[in-house]
Amino acid sequence: MSSVTDSPMRSIRVRGNSCEYWALLQSNRQVAERGGQGMNPVTRCSGVLAALVACLAVAACGSSSSDSDTGTSVGAVPETQTLTGKTGGSLKVIASSDVDYIDPGAAYYQFTFMISYATQRPLYSFGPDDAVDAVPDLATKAADVSSDGKTVTVEIKPNVKFSPPVDRAATSADVKYAIERGFKSTVANGYAGAYFGDLTGAKAFQDGKANNITGIETPTDTKIVFNLDRGTGGVLAGALALPLSAPVPKEYAAKFDAKNPSTYGVNQVSTGPYMIEADANGKLTGYEPGKMIKLVRNPNWDRATDYRKAYLDTINVEEGNDDTTVASRQILQGNAQINGDFGPPPPVLKQIVSSTPDQLALTPSGGIRYVSLNTSMAPFDNLNVRKAVLAAFDREAMRATRGGPLLGPIGNHFIPPGIGGFDEAGGLNGTGVDFLKYPKGNLTLAKEYMKKGGFPTGMYTGSEKLLMVGTSGGAAQKSAELAAAQFEKLGFKPKLRLVTQDAMYTKFCNTPKADVIICPNVGWLKDFSDPQTMLDPTFNGKNIVPVNNSNWPLLDNEAINSAMDKAELVVGTSARNKAWADIDRQITAQAPAIPWIWDDSPNIRSTDVAGVINKFNGNWDLSFTSLK
Repeated sequence: MSSVTDSPMRSIRVRGNSCEYWALLQSNRQVAERGGQGMNPVTRCSGVLAALVACLAVAACGSSSSDSDTGTSVGAVPETQTLTGKTGGSLKVIASSDVDYIDPGAAYYQFTFMISYATQRPLYSFGPDDAVDAVPDLATKAADVSSDGKTVTVEIKPNVKFSPPVDRAATSADVKYAIERGFKSTVANGYAGAYFGDLTGAKAFQDGKANNITGIETPTDTKIVFNLDRGTGGVLAGALALPLSAPVPKEYAAKFDAKNPSTYGVNQVSTGPYMIEADANGKLTGYEPGKMIKLVRNPNWDRATDYRKAYLDTINVEEGNDDTTVASRQILQGNAQINGDFGPPPPVLKQIVSSTPDQLALTPSGGIRYVSLNTSMAPFDNLNVRKAVLAAFDREAMRATRGGPLLGPIGNHFIPPGIGGFDEAGGLNGTGVDFLKYPKGNLTLAKEYMKKGGFPTGMYTGSEKLLMVGTSGGAAQKSAELAAAQFEKLGFKPKLRLVTQDAMYTKFCNTPKADVIICPNVGWLKDFSDPQTMLDPTFNGKNIVPVNNSNWPLLDNEAINSAMDKAELVVGTSARNKAWADIDRQITAQAPAIPWIWDDSPNIRSTDVAGVINKFNGNWDLSFTSLK
């Protein structure tokens, strides 16, 4: 998933596999063929969630510092949701801004995944009720990973067809091309290097020295084999549940991928139950950036090959609703509407809890929000200055901008609750660094760090304005404005520029050459239920890329990079948890960002919508939601 939408950026998650190696890697996570059993992070943190919800429901406690109240939960998503629904009708999805990339090969944003998983069929994907174990989608069964982790074999269904104008069955060659194009500069996928970079021949292909990735073999139309230089097959198998593994027909897409950037996104074909409305040649007519996305039924979709229900006839995404208070009330008081990339602002959320709690679905996200600091540029290339900022920050006030304890505990490191390594890194108590000890901030401690950083008065004396790019509208804007005030306490002069959520990521924070110093509205969700997905794309120097970059602090620390290289090869749940927890401690000690909430996703719906949450992605599942 990627970044989250007003939600953060998102990483997406995937998992599993039934082979011995994968069992060693993730002994409590097995990819079942249609919903196997696994340890669900929703279950592991449900007690915290219930307590936080109760806090607001009982006391409307807003920004209270307590994270331990108990009581009955409000808005909790059932462990097993009702997946039966009525066929037909049109649903409206209200969104504040656009997807990050309409091309599923570049998509890396929670809201975009909401669309992509309804229109595309990767090798594996997530059913609504399981946030841990992916199920076969285009694949026929769980991936087979060799005992040394260097070979992954997947069998593919023979009769899943592309939408018009391609109108043929997808093959293993289409999956190979889909993954290869993720390494092309014209597509610039944000996670290909992190999870598929060990494929034999991947670097040669990316550098233009080979015309294909030799490590991806397609011995038959229904079999694909991945060969790796290192034993990271378990991680690759998990990443096969990301949109990058959804098939792309080379004979159709290559001409679009030859352009820079690729225009395949606005000419894409689908394998899922829905497609973005298009003309006879495949050019999208149902997408206007920043305005709307229209999904219609894919006429070539065969229900017999898919676990999705696809009750709705059409889905209309209405973008540009930057006043989230008005947008939230429109959903709550209207018909056939759900939220897309935003949650209700705190005053509306409190009203929902007290008046219409049945219209709320509060979903643990397995994610974190933080304020990133550009560690490659002054003044935040100075470690003590970064520590000073973290020490001064009122993270409790930041949390209040989103709704207070209802939406999660205050973050103090980077692996969130429900993900392996969280407890080993310190859990809710944190890693022990003094500059994150005080949720309301400690200005005295902050000034001591400023002095160590070369500022004798304890205040920043530079006159330059620091470019800070945040999200306009709703709770996100309030968070950005409050964050700016926190920097001012130490004498910094932030120059806050507010843009739409998609632009904040794609044009500024995800683009290192934009020279953004502070990104106050970034956040991250697990790509799959492994701690590597929280730290590797976001803090590993080798994963800094010029476009679609998720290492927002541009952290490139040799010791941390080396530790990650070693941890990527570790197998066994407890050993992986410890290895990545140690890395979490290392990252936290470098103070590259201000973690301020491990948050849950508040989703709302009109009363006539039978909403179904996808617990993996933390928002409504368009392939299972229906009208009453």
